Amino acid sequence: MRASDEDFFANLAKEQNPEYLYIGCSDSRVPAEIFMGIKPGEVFVHRNIANVVHPSDPNAMAVIDYAVSQLQVKHIVVCGHYLCGGVKASMESRVGGALDPWLDRIRDVVSLNQEELNGITDEEQRYHRLVEINVETQCLNVANIPIVRDSYLTSGFPMVHGWVFDIRSGELIDLNFKP
Repeated sequence: MRASDEDFFANLAKEQNPEYLYIGCSDSRVPAEIFMGIKPGEVFVHRNIANVVHPSDPNAMAVIDYAVSQLQVKHIVVCGHYLCGGVKASMESRVGGALDPWLDRIRDVVSLNQEELNGITDEEQRYHRLVEINVETQCLNVANIPIVRDSYLTSGFPMVHGWVFDIRSGELIDLNFKP
């Protein structure tokens, strides 16, 4: 980095003032800054398996609280992606270990949307639709967090967005989330 911009780290160290909080999957193929076309320092990032946001997760709650109360982000993006291993694993039998309780949050999403998902006969299309439904559900979870809801009601921000990244094509799909 210093070879192409000798002041890169000096500028990065000054402060962070991102307008975005990005909540995405831990998958190494989905780096937020690259597909959003932005530089380090322009997005505050929280990642976990299958971009789950749950009120019982103190890490996610702390990140969201800090982003809204301290950084005063204008946008919160929940981004899933097609070919997500966490979502795929939630559609299969239990795998054991620490992953199962985490995947139960997505299995709950499956249960609540079982009729729609059962109506999709093509397995890949069903899997893609579950990725989308999971993003929509996590957006709703974010929008219902008191600090997010209260900030939005008083200032109009942060706005919550649901995106799906298609790894195969590089397409970023806006699900047009409306709380």
